[in-house]
Amino acid sequence: MTITDKAAEKVKTILAGEGKENWGIRIFVAGESCCGPSYGLDLQEEQMPEDEVVEKNGLKVFMDKQTLETLLGRQFDYYVGENGEGFVFTGGVSSCGTGGDSSCGSGCSSCG
Repeated sequence: MTITDKAAEKVKTILAGEGKENWGIRIFVAGESCCGPSYGLDLQEEQMPEDEVVEKNGLKVFMDKQTLETLLGRQFDYYVGENGEGFVFTGGVSSCGTGGDSSCGSGCSSCG
């Protein structure tokens, strides 16, 4: 999994706004939908013993091995467009966002 500069900077801005500049984020599998896994994000202070860590521009991204395996070949990005903005995963089979709802349309920009 790779992290874009835009995503790293947005997360760092969020962390700074929360007064948690030295923290990172956790990415986790939040459920399954017709697009495949849907992902959740959470702020996290420290690495857990079983965590895999990906770093970009001073941002630490924590995830368990299963989550990392589902994200191989994908890119974590921050999208701003006509329909809003948010974190997305691109690449791989489909481009699905971080929505946690299991219905087909949520968090998926393409199911196919």
